[in-house]
Amino acid sequence: MTSLPRRRVGTSDVEVSPLSLGSWHTYDRMDFADAVTMIRTAVAAGVNLFDVGVYGMPGLPPVFTDVLWSAIMRASGIPREEYLVSAKLWIEGFDDERGFRPQLANAFLRGGFDYADLVILGDLRDAEVELEDLVDDLSGLARAGLIRAWGVNNWSATNIRALREIAAARGVDGPQIAQLKYSVARRSIPDGEPFAKLFAEGFTMQASDVLEGGILTGRTDLTREVGRDPGAVRDAITRSTAGLVELAGKLGTSAARLAVAFTLTHPANVTTLFGATKLAQLEDNLAAVGLVEQIGADELRALVEPFWADRGVVDPEGP
Repeated sequence: MTSLPRRRVGTSDVEVSPLSLGSWHTYDRMDFADAVTMIRTAVAAGVNLFDVGVYGMPGLPPVFTDVLWSAIMRASGIPREEYLVSAKLWIEGFDDERGFRPQLANAFLRGGFDYADLVILGDLRDAEVELEDLVDDLSGLARAGLIRAWGVNNWSATNIRALREIAAARGVDGPQIAQLKYSVARRSIPDGEPFAKLFAEGFTMQASDVLEGGILTGRTDLTREVGRDPGAVRDAITRSTAGLVELAGKLGTSAARLAVAFTLTHPANVTTLFGATKLAQLEDNLAAVGLVEQIGADELRALVEPFWADRGVVDPEGP
């Protein structure tokens, strides 16, 4: 199998594969040996980035998918220098005195690694958060060798620009990447003008929620928790899925492969994040790289245009 190429995250020295594996609701639904096989197959194919978040909410059952991932990686025998780890940091857990360090230490403990190649800040829900404090803390973590680069998850273009301006004024590295919902159905934010300006400056993107929790593969009966529904367009997405499956059939491929391939056509998208619980799913998604080459980026984007569900509904500025 041809090894995947590498793409640079912003202006950092972190180079990632165009496909990356997530941990949310994945490893805790798999047979352990199957998960080891899947991870070995992914790395052998050239996947080098693993998104490993510490998930869970007070009052709800604990989540151990990141702990399982740690055991899977040990069992796989893959050396740490052969893969990259992207960890999540939650704004709600930022400590006024200790910053993100306690969260990061917990992620290291649970995930079995001692530095993160990338950290992604969770959604910004509190307008009172001092962005300067975040930049200062993250630059300190970078100086300490605990992180290599950082980014944000579903932030607005305005707030990302504010972070970048603060970092520039301080002479430190700012955010290099935004993890954004991006799919054949949700395009308004990554394809909009506010983010286009950031991308033109070298800022990059990681496409996430690219299969809408599995709906875009043709499975419309949700069996697990899925991400938020900006614009309340999920019902429209569900209704359009049959058409996407039909189009994929005409192209001789699967709806999942077609949906993943679409995300790879965005010039600022350096890596597409997906979850897989079966080896066949991984192999289907890996083949999306070749599908883009087969069809052509412009033609592929034109073919899936009718499935754009949040056009004119979601503000391109972002949340």
